[in-house]
Amino acid sequence: MKGELMDPLVDWVAEALAPMGEVTSRRMMGGHTLYLDGTVFAIAALDDLWFKSDATSNPAWDVEGCDPFTYDAKGETRTMNYRRAPSDVHDDADAMRHWAGLALEASRRAPVKKRKAKA
Repeated sequence: MKGELMDPLVDWVAEALAPMGEVTSRRMMGGHTLYLDGTVFAIAALDDLWFKSDATSNPAWDVEGCDPFTYDAKGETRTMNYRRAPSDVHDDADAMRHWAGLALEASRRAPVKKRKAKA
């Protein structure tokens, strides 16, 4: 395991997903961005795990009652394409792998962001 894994939740994710690949993390605003073999698939923030989602996977998240990730910025509520992980992922490695796989697929479908050229 590489990156800044040292949070118990992040360590559990890495352990549960070891059969799928290598989980690494980077610190971000009080949480962690999680990568599986270099692909972003989740964030650990607000004391929970949030999996990447998109229009294709949203119905599966909705059936499970998984709320979207929202935050306040400059007085506005904003939503990111992440969904709260179902509670069973916290103690069931098979569930973790199932939902992480869905998140990984969503991440792979996302358009690649182009970096702005420096002036």
